[in-house]
Amino acid sequence: MQQITTHISRLSLLGMLFIAAQGCTSAPETPVKEQFEITDSLVKKLIIDTVSPANSRTDLMFSAKITADEERKAEIFPMVSGTVSSVPVRLGDRVGKGQVLATLGSGEMAGFDKEVISSAAELRNAERALKQAQQLFDSGMSSARELEEAKNDLLVKQAEDRRARAILRLNGGSSSGSYTIKSPISGFIIEKNVNANMILRPDNDNALFTVADLSTVWAMVNIYESDISRIREGDEASISLLSYPEQEFKGKIDRIYNQIDNESKVMNARISIPNPGYQLKPGMMSTVKIAAKTGINLPVVNSRGIIFDDNKNYVLLLDASGKPKIQEVEIGRKTADKVYISKGLTAGDRIIASRQVFLFESLKN
Repeated sequence: MQQITTHISRLSLLGMLFIAAQGCTSAPETPVKEQFEITDSLVKKLIIDTVSPANSRTDLMFSAKITADEERKAEIFPMVSGTVSSVPVRLGDRVGKGQVLATLGSGEMAGFDKEVISSAAELRNAERALKQAQQLFDSGMSSARELEEAKNDLLVKQAEDRRARAILRLNGGSSSGSYTIKSPISGFIIEKNVNANMILRPDNDNALFTVADLSTVWAMVNIYESDISRIREGDEASISLLSYPEQEFKGKIDRIYNQIDNESKVMNARISIPNPGYQLKPGMMSTVKIAAKTGINLPVVNSRGIIFDDNKNYVLLLDASGKPKIQEVEIGRKTADKVYISKGLTAGDRIIASRQVFLFESLKN
């Protein structure tokens, strides 16, 4: 009886294992593959670029240095030697035309003062001599020749007096014998090479002051040989500086210096920039973007929208209904931030320019 019960239990266990095995070997259900779709609401959150028409222009990037306008700048040299007594201005100060920049005592200036005093005395003597000659001529006691000689002598003495006074005035002198250096223009002191108690020698070849009107400044652009053929006078330029990252300054190339620097191997071009607020200061470094002429006449788009995959270039093109599709393109030329399309896009096409790599992989799969 016990053997029969054990046999039945074994049969029951085998049946349960068979049923479990049958359950384990049953075919699994096939999952439903979800189709990826880009909704209109998602497209509205993305950056969309429009393909620009062909215009035979390209943006070239160069470095440049801000300098003072040479035509609005004055370098001031000492006309005489002497000892500097005072310098009432400092580097960077704004000065007006005729403002005193420095004064000094000078033996040469004392000589100019002496010439003025001497010429003035001789002029007075010539005036008295002419008056006497006129009286003698009127009374018949002298000839017309003697009167004419007195008149000519007065003319000479007048000319000598004017010359002596002009020299004194041009040298910034005064009757006290001091030499005064004055600013010939209004502007800012951008260079200063003089201090009080300094002795100036007649062979000094350095400007004591440089005063510049900074209402207009120059950006001196460094152009490499490979880009010389693309730059023309009149090309529009945008100037960016670290000091003002949110602001662009506009200008045009108004002169190209047709000479290559032997050391830097660059050619300079000049851009005049209005500077009414004096934001731009000589010595600043800047980046210049020039819209230069090119021989390529192809539609252009921002390079951020290009997708490179498996040695080919693609974009996500929005169709007429606003749905994106993968579009293969061929590139004719590339710059730092622009791509010229030779095949695959036309002017006016719209492409996705943000999160495009993720969307591309989703659509491709």
